Amino acid sequence: MNISRTARVTLLAALVAGLGVIYVPLLIVLLNSFNSDRTFAWPPTGLTTRWWEAAWNSSGVRDALWTSVQAGLGATAIALLLGTMTAFAVQRYSFFGKNTVSLLILLPIALPGIVTGIALNNAFRTILEPFGVGLGLFTVIVGHATFCVVTVFNNVLARLRRTGTSVEEASADLGADPFTTFRLITFPMIRSALLAGGLLAFALSFDEIIVTTFTAGAGVRTLPIWIFENLFRPNQAPVVNVVAAALIIFSIVPIYLAQRLSGGARTH
Repeated sequence: MNISRTARVTLLAALVAGLGVIYVPLLIVLLNSFNSDRTFAWPPTGLTTRWWEAAWNSSGVRDALWTSVQAGLGATAIALLLGTMTAFAVQRYSFFGKNTVSLLILLPIALPGIVTGIALNNAFRTILEPFGVGLGLFTVIVGHATFCVVTVFNNVLARLRRTGTSVEEASADLGADPFTTFRLITFPMIRSALLAGGLLAFALSFDEIIVTTFTAGAGVRTLPIWIFENLFRPNQAPVVNVVAAALIIFSIVPIYLAQRLSGGARTH
């Protein structure tokens, strides 16, 4: 399609403006993590790496990081199991209410986080507390899994739709049992989709704060909650900047890998 020079310039300007709105604030956070000033003063009065050392030596940061990793791994494991099983059911079988099931799986990620958080908080207090299970890491993991399952479901469902069933049927015709067919045929075909979905699920869980606030209880503090609680505390601004900068850097890894895996799969 041929477009005029004016249209190309306009589109380029819109692209630059959009990227600027997204990434300029992130660059400011990165620069502020090396700011020698103890406040969010701009421009930086000097550059230093001592705040990175302070963040590394902070027991609060390390504990919150470990809690976030545990919650992310737990939510990802549940999402991989439920998302994969649901994707197989929706794609490979016909049953009453299939479209409704798909809608119910996708709905949690579309709902406002505060609605999901309130609903989960009420459910946990009503159902679990009578059995002596209070809000804590377990409820955080379950709460995160409600929306993380969507990423796995979408990735696996898309892969199953592209691959079809002909290779699996050929394997069955040659005498392979269902387990052997899954191990040698089906799993290799969906492996990259599982990995991409798992990486995205972990990234979603790792930086979630709204649902976590309603499901964590008093004794659980994830890294996003730690950042929120310390953001405006005296002398904590530099360390908060460092933690935020580190999250920006490390968040790139799962998103990049998931994009590469999903993109590479489409080229086969």
